[in-house]
Formats: sequence, structure tokens, C-alpha cells
Amino acid sequence: MMFPLARNVLSSLKIRRIQQIRSRQSHTKHSPGFHDKYGNAVLASGTTFCVVAWVFMGTQIGWNLSPVGRVTPREWNDE
Repeated sequence: MMFPLARNVLSSLKIRRIQQIRSRQSHTKHSPGFHDKYGNAVLASGTTFCVVAWVFMGTQIGWNLSPVGRVTPREWNDE
């Protein structure tokens, strides 16, 4: 008996909270934030940086990223 009552109270509180948040959001004017102003530029510059870094690395060490045959072990030093 108690469980359905508690569930109904909690669901009504959630609905009221959602309605309060929506009413507050509808009354405020949306001013452009950082992501609205610079989001696409930051995304494009990050993508460009990653592509340039991968192309540079690929052309410098070759497109085969495996270190097999390139890395040689050093002589062991017992001192």
C-alpha cells in the first residue's frame, strides 16, 4: 500500500520540478555563450591539428606504425 503512494508523490514532485525548470528557461533570454560563438571554430581547429599531426607522423616514420625492425635493443649494462 505504501509503495504506490510513495511512487505517486515522487512522480508528482518530479513533474513539478520539470515544469518549474521549463518555466524559468522560457522567461530567460538566450544569450550566446562560448560554445555558440566559438564551438565550430574550436572543433575545426582541433580536427585540423589532429589531421596535420597524423600526416606529419605518417610521412616522417612511414605509414607503417609498427616498431618491429626499427627499434633495436641496447646492450645490457651490469654496473
